[in-house]
Amino acid sequence: MSKHGVNTWEIKTSSRRIFSQDELAAGDYDTLMKDELEDLAGHWLSALVSIRENNKRVAKWYDKRVKVNEFADGDLVWKLILPIRSKISKFGKWSPNWEGRYRINRFAPRNAYILETLKGVVFSRALNGIYLKKYYPSIWMDA
Repeated sequence: MSKHGVNTWEIKTSSRRIFSQDELAAGDYDTLMKDELEDLAGHWLSALVSIRENNKRVAKWYDKRVKVNEFADGDLVWKLILPIRSKISKFGKWSPNWEGRYRINRFAPRNAYILETLKGVVFSRALNGIYLKKYYPSIWMDA
């Protein structure tokens, strides 16, 4: 289809649509073209409504399965080793994915937390809660 809404095969074969357009007066042709534009705007609006409904449906599906980690001040957490999937050469594929025992120092906006080490050294940057998981002390290793 060309940019004017007429197929090239319609022009070559003189389809009924092209033939009837040739017989129209200028005013009638103008009215028909404006009607087509209004129809096109209606299609755009219905497509926009459909996209918004789909976005809501996908967001609802996603939100149902997402588990937001929420931590309180003083909670002990593990921190994901970033960048993700980085490996320590001496461990190879057995490289750890999580590190430390860190304490939540304070909250930052949008599910972010500022951490501190157990010795009290505070991190300068906030870390999103998706990169943290709760640390549960072990009776054998933590004294």
